[in-house]
Order: sequence, then structure tokens, then C-alpha cells
Amino acid sequence: MTGVQTCALPIYQCSSENTNFVSIAKINPAPSLEPQPQPVNKKVSYIALGDSYTIGQSVCVTCRFPEQLKKKLESTIPNLSVDLKIIAQTGWTTSNLIQAIKEQQPTSDYKLVTLLIGVNNQFQNKEFSIYGSEFPQLVQTAITLAKGDKNNVIVVSIPDYAYSSFGQQFGNPSKTSTEIDRYNAFAKNYCETNGVTFINITDITRLGLEETYLVATDGLHPSEKAYSLFVDRIASKASAIVQK
Repeated sequence: MTGVQTCALPIYQCSSENTNFVSIAKINPAPSLEPQPQPVNKKVSYIALGDSYTIGQSVCVTCRFPEQLKKKLESTIPNLSVDLKIIAQTGWTTSNLIQAIKEQQPTSDYKLVTLLIGVNNQFQNKEFSIYGSEFPQLVQTAITLAKGDKNNVIVVSIPDYAYSSFGQQFGNPSKTSTEIDRYNAFAKNYCETNGVTFINITDITRLGLEETYLVATDGLHPSEKAYSLFVDRIASKASAIVQK
């Protein structure tokens, strides 16, 4: 017939006036036969090395900073699971930590390592030269535990206990702060020279006399809130490490 387009396809796929066809796929796309990717759970290992500031003296188990860091990483990174190990004890000096690591022999496959050590060297009046030789040794050990990757290591500065009620009554608070500054300056310089991340949290603890909630109930160690402020400083770098 003149002026009429015949078509063997269903009527909604052709026009009686022209030859413009509509794609079947656009009308009713067929389900894909390809398997859809599923979220993959990622598990990473984290080891925290230190003393009372790492084990969390006078705060709850989940209040110490490594536990808070673990929780923050897991809550902000989808499908992440963090396996945390802590080698730390109240009163440990650099010498004690070195010995404990030798005894426990942790594996050398940690994705993230934090190191916070030195306050007991100062508190126990150890020769500074001990810290000067053993801190670098501990940093190198931390790198070894971090799969040999220095970029997986975070060194945290030493808190200043002079800004606590105990610290005000023990010895000379001004001298304590000066000595802790010396330890931290050495640690920071060593880390920067060797390309290791150093994060300062000392200033947070120096608010302890004004903001008493930053000090635990023992009047000496950081509180849960203080540790959460530590984690706020550490989390960004730690997050980048575990996701790379």
C-alpha cells in the first residue's frame, strides 16, 4: 500500500510512517549474566609499642588510644577489620620495651605500627644517652615489624605529666617539662631525618591543669578524652596507611 510502512516486528518497535526503530534493550534491558562484584572485607594488623600511655593505665581497656584508633579506623573505612596487638606495660623504659619485643617475637607483617616510649627513661632519671641509642633501635625495630616499610610507622610524642596533679607534686614540674622537651626534640629530629612520621600530642597533655577532664582519675595519666584527642591527630595518617 502506498504511504504505509509494513513491519514484521511488534508494533511498538516500528513506525507506520518511517523506518526509525526503538531498541529492544532500551525498552526492557536483559539482566546481566556477569557476576556482580561483592564488597571485600579487608583485615589489617596493627601493633602498638610503648608503656603506660599505650596500655592505658587507669582507663578502661577500650579507652586506651590504640583501641580507640582501631575503632575509629573500622568505623570510618567500610569493611575494614583491624587486628590489634599491644606490647606495652606501665613503667617500661626503652630498655624494657626492647627486651619485651625480643621475648614476644612478634611477626614482621604488620600494616601499621605505633611507637610511644621514653617517659620512664626521664621519670627514672636514666642517662639520656640510653634513650639516644635505644630510641633509634626501637624505630628500626618498628620498621622491621611494619614489613620493612617506614611509611607504615607512626611515632607519637611523649606526654607531659608535669601538667597533672601528681606531676605538680613530684619533683620540679618545670624541670620535668624541659627534660620531656629534650626527649621529644630528639625523637622528632631522628624521625624527620629518617623519613618516619612523628605526631605531636604533648601540647594536649599540657592542658591538664586547666582542663582536668584530660587527666585520668589517678591524677597522672591521660583520660579517655585525652586519648581521643590523640587519636584525632593520628587517625588521618593511620587511615592512609591501612588503605594503601
